[in-house]
Amino acid sequence: MDALKTITEGMIKAEQPKFNVGDTVRVSVRIKEGERERVQAFEGTVIAKKHGGIQETFTVRRSSYGVGIERVFPTNSPFVEKVEVIRQGKVRRAKLFYLRSRTGKAAKVKGQVQ
Repeated sequence: MDALKTITEGMIKAEQPKFNVGDTVRVSVRIKEGERERVQAFEGTVIAKKHGGIQETFTVRRSSYGVGIERVFPTNSPFVEKVEVIRQGKVRRAKLFYLRSRTGKAAKVKGQVQ
């Protein structure tokens, strides 16, 4: 049991990004194309966070040319370079799947007043 706990602790990233559902984030992802590697940014609204611990994931949604795109990122993946919080949102739900049926300004999330 201790060995499993040690392996799990070793795989979790040291600096976890602090963001919540409703925040607009920019995720830098390492992409392999043949022999080369590059970093690509994916910016959108966090609509869900699932699980916890080592298998934690978060779903980011954005609209590109009128088409909704969603990507699921494992938080502890070595391919996720960094997660930057662009804007904090104020929401009252844990999952924002209702944004899928909305377009334009209706798909916006209110900003958090600070």
